Amino acid sequence: MSRTPPARRLRLGLPRRVFSQVLLMQLAIAAGVAVLATGLFLAPLSNQLDDQAMRRALAIAQTTAAESQIAEQVTDTPPLPTGPVQREAERIRRATGAEYVVVMDWRGVRWSHPTRSEVGRIVSTDPGQALAGKEIMQIDSGTLGRTARGKVPLYDSEHEIVGAVSVGIAYDSVRARLIHAIPGLFAYAGGALAVGALAAWLISRRVQRQTRDLAFSDISALLSEREAMLHGIREGVVALDRTGRIRLLNDEARRLLSIGDEAVGRPPDEALGDGRTADVLAGRVTGTDLITVRGQRVLVANRMPTDDGGAVATLRDRTELEQLGRELDSTHGLIDALRAQDHEHANRMHTLLGLLELEMYDDAVEFVGEVVGDHRATAEQVTEKIEDPLLAALLVGKATVAAERGVALWVSDRTRLPDRLVDPSGLVTIVGNLVDNALDAVAGAPHARVEVELRTEGRTAVLRVRDTGPGIPVEQRELVFTEGWSTKEPPAHRGRGLGLSLVRKLAERQGGSAAVAEADGGGAEFTVVLPEALAEPQPALTAPPAQQTATATATATEEES
Repeated sequence: MSRTPPARRLRLGLPRRVFSQVLLMQLAIAAGVAVLATGLFLAPLSNQLDDQAMRRALAIAQTTAAESQIAEQVTDTPPLPTGPVQREAERIRRATGAEYVVVMDWRGVRWSHPTRSEVGRIVSTDPGQALAGKEIMQIDSGTLGRTARGKVPLYDSEHEIVGAVSVGIAYDSVRARLIHAIPGLFAYAGGALAVGALAAWLISRRVQRQTRDLAFSDISALLSEREAMLHGIREGVVALDRTGRIRLLNDEARRLLSIGDEAVGRPPDEALGDGRTADVLAGRVTGTDLITVRGQRVLVANRMPTDDGGAVATLRDRTELEQLGRELDSTHGLIDALRAQDHEHANRMHTLLGLLELEMYDDAVEFVGEVVGDHRATAEQVTEKIEDPLLAALLVGKATVAAERGVALWVSDRTRLPDRLVDPSGLVTIVGNLVDNALDAVAGAPHARVEVELRTEGRTAVLRVRDTGPGIPVEQRELVFTEGWSTKEPPAHRGRGLGLSLVRKLAERQGGSAAVAEADGGGAEFTVVLPEALAEPQPALTAPPAQQTATATATATEEES
């Protein structure tokens, strides 16, 4: 026996799409406003119509009471259905369209009434206030039904109250005016609602295009995914608005640029300071895979404009890749140097073998001594002047590479550097970049020479690297320190224009400076000043008394012997 599937329950609720929800909400708001405005207009309209009817009745009563013959006839004639007061009151009633015009004496006896049988009788409502000299307006019910009334006192020629005049406007006519105004009011409200609905539809269509017809849940999910993606990727992302101000930073961008949330809402120049990095983010430098230096980091930046007039820039940390590229360049240079040394070593071995075969042993010994002495002299010359092992090793290696490239690398006789460097690796980077640039500048030139001078003044280190190359024109002496600027073609594995920029940044980070000028005799001379590059010298330790005695005894023994 088959079971009947359960009936589906109809679920009512808001549609999922942003377009539909916005449209429904705006239609509901427009309809609510139209209904509220209609109600707020109808309420004072009813009161206004009542007030107009009462004022009209009061005006008719005042005009009737102002006729002096009516007061005289009330005092001189009896209340008759065919009397002069009745005739005058009926004339006024017909002329003004009032429901009734009643004239009464001071006792409240009617002298006029639309129904003649009521003449001579007491009025149905209290005329006390009018007989007391007050003018009143009210909505009240009487023998003729509900009316808008106006009552005024009736004065004789001596200004004494002899009666009162009461005029009524049928309330049904007031209500009819109100009901007659409602269709027109609803027509205006309907027109306003139609215009509001059209505007709501147009706005909703714009929202639909801007939100790609997504649901609120989809937008919420996209925002969550965006946050997770922005803060999870290993690339820095910087978003800028149409005015060029930073509006978004992910975690990697904060790390690479060394800035925090205080940069949001500020232009790149204000958040990062002047420099190539700010120029790239602001769009003043265009291109793809732009190289820039921020602190000690080498960054690759790409900037893409957005549809709203802003832009999104991505940053990649290329520091390690740049270091690997420089190491690769050094390795290639070392390989070339080793290849050249291999040929030179073979030539020397052949020479030595020939001397031995010719039994010229003394000449062979002298030849070997000269070869070994040259290399040892170069190493000793560097280590005597530069006590820091890293920097000394760098210069010995650079001297070998320079020799194989046909360049003489000299360490100036004025060079003196104790082993008290605060940041040896930073100085190695500076010296290595300057020497490499100098070797490139003089390569292939006759009598090529590079001189390195490194001396100290207190705790300040002053580095000068001179070459005999073509030099640098005056107008380019500041450009050479700009990131990405170079006159040489970049190698395939890395960019150009970073070495000198990094030199200046490392110098400025230590409060120093880097500059270039013309060297004596031509060529370029780079000068780097590093304040407080050396640590304070350690005080000499005083030996214990026992050790001093043993040292003195040993010295005396040596003198005696």
